[in-house]
Amino acid sequence: MSSLEAAFKRGTARQAGREMRKTTTKRTKKTETIPYDVGEQLRTPEEMAAYLDAWLVEAPDDAAGIARALGDIARAKGMSQIARKAGLSRESLYKALSENGNPSFATVLKVARALGVRLHAEVA
Repeated sequence: MSSLEAAFKRGTARQAGREMRKTTTKRTKKTETIPYDVGEQLRTPEEMAAYLDAWLVEAPDDAAGIARALGDIARAKGMSQIARKAGLSRESLYKALSENGNPSFATVLKVARALGVRLHAEVA
């Protein structure tokens, strides 16, 4: 017989209430998460080129994803530096390479050149 049942049998409601609170106030700790930024993982020019190449191979029709990949690489290298090399403002570069951005092909080529990567074509 549990202590809660015993308290009810004795007829002491106050004791029963205390016993119930003891058994039902177990709290669990919430898991804390942090946002993942792939740009923190892109440390070398080879890793940056491999990341962009993976996007070009795995999702060749996803223009927004490829632009986002360029943005990830630009953030890893330093957006201000890349914007200056590409001849664009930092704000317009952020906007063009954001999730909702739609950069022109000329912008993509300028950014690729500023990043030191080349787009590669091969027979499909």
